[in-house]
Amino acid sequence: MTLRTLLVQVGVLLTLWISPLGEQTVAGAGPHVLFIAIDDLRPDLGSYGNKQVHSPHLDALSSQGVRFERAYCQYAQCNASRASLLTGLRPDSTRVYDLVTDFRDRVPGAVTLPQMFKRNGYAVLGMGKIFHNERDDPQSWHAYFAADARDDTYMTAENQALVREKFEAALAQGLKGTELVAATRGPATESADVPVSSYHDGQIADAAIAVLEHYRAGTLPDLVQQRGAAEAADARAIADRPLFLALGFRKPHLPFVAPQKFWDLYQRGELPLADNPFPPKDSPPWALTNFDELRNYHDMPKTGPVSPTQARLLRHGYYACVSFVDAQVGRVLKRLDQLGMRDDTIVVVWGDHGWKLGEHASWSKNTNFELDTRSPLIIHAPGVGRAGVATGLVEFVDIYPTLAELCGLTPPWYLQGTSMVPLLENPRRGWKTAAFSQILRRGGGNRTMGYSMRTDEWRYTAWVNPNNRSQVFARELYGHSGAGAENVNVADQVSPLLIKALEAELWAGGTKSLPEGVAPPGRRRSR
Repeated sequence: MTLRTLLVQVGVLLTLWISPLGEQTVAGAGPHVLFIAIDDLRPDLGSYGNKQVHSPHLDALSSQGVRFERAYCQYAQCNASRASLLTGLRPDSTRVYDLVTDFRDRVPGAVTLPQMFKRNGYAVLGMGKIFHNERDDPQSWHAYFAADARDDTYMTAENQALVREKFEAALAQGLKGTELVAATRGPATESADVPVSSYHDGQIADAAIAVLEHYRAGTLPDLVQQRGAAEAADARAIADRPLFLALGFRKPHLPFVAPQKFWDLYQRGELPLADNPFPPKDSPPWALTNFDELRNYHDMPKTGPVSPTQARLLRHGYYACVSFVDAQVGRVLKRLDQLGMRDDTIVVVWGDHGWKLGEHASWSKNTNFELDTRSPLIIHAPGVGRAGVATGLVEFVDIYPTLAELCGLTPPWYLQGTSMVPLLENPRRGWKTAAFSQILRRGGGNRTMGYSMRTDEWRYTAWVNPNNRSQVFARELYGHSGAGAENVNVADQVSPLLIKALEAELWAGGTKSLPEGVAPPGRRRSR
């Protein structure tokens, strides 16, 4: 870490601890923002090249806006990724590396992305999974809507009975917290012939449509009070303001449960299995995980590999859930069009990270591999540039400053991302030379951090002591000039000079990878 990087880091942390949290709202005037998060979404969409997946609504949005071909999260795990994106800070600044830490306990003075809009005169409403586990952050919202089915809910009587039985048995054993949750998982998939609104994500789409309709009719405060989503004073405060509406869809997160009609879009026997069902050659022990939460589901193996039959079932379920969520996004966008709001609304769709479907003999997320760190990002900003595909490297910490610039707002000085507005204006222009991610491993009382960097040609990862980066336990290097499947670690096969150059850029932490002619983080570009 350079001295300059260290000084910036210290300044950021001090600011986040001492900044006052009082809201200083100013009158807002700007475009509406529809901010859509999709859980565990890898780039398996038609517009991203997977023609087997039925995703017509997200594909249409891609054709209307800018599809970012190479967008990377900063931590391939739900809580840490969302904490980073929503604060505009990298994980070493939020210090959120797990599923349980509340970012407010680490950086209490952080101004979140929705909170910035709230401070600048927007009516800010959230619903579904924006922060991890649908945690409500009162500073971020005027109102927050929870779906009726907040938990992963099964619809068939058989699965509901199974979960009840497992829950009672777990309670009898005295299990609590995460152990209780793990012991009460039902099957990994379900296809039930039920309406879309039976499931969480259908309810989120219903609530979003209701918000749009009431906003257009001038009765949004009434809806907010009716739903009990805010106190009366807060409900009245959102009248006559531009709208920031955040929707968090839970699928395609496990369990893969979706109405039958979305399963019927696919023939399971025609779905391919992973073409690299083996760990990368010469990869270190920290590179992969033991399938994470998939092991806890009732019909999944507790040890050993997933069978080919189970693998096809899981891929079928994942694709069905992608199509289910795509349909919910389509419902919301259709109503936005019908209400005449589309031309005044910036639409952002992002997945919090990717997911492995048997590749590398592994499942789930929580690694530094391309499959886990890369996720879809689509932005449609009416009147800005032209539609197209941006192939430059971008990071999720870039979303916060991008929306601030698009809406004419001044973001906090300490943001660690770079506005992507120049890419929206010209998707073909050059951009960053690298994108950064990281993953923490714990075991045997030791902590090992894998810092990873994606460049045009390489993915380089250094596994180090997080308290002493000079203590390097292992290195990974995968070429991306060809197929880029990350199947062979060539760190010991290339010139030490290449490793030295890549490591220098990695430890610069993004300060050396900025696009030419673009201001560094903290300096807002005037439009």
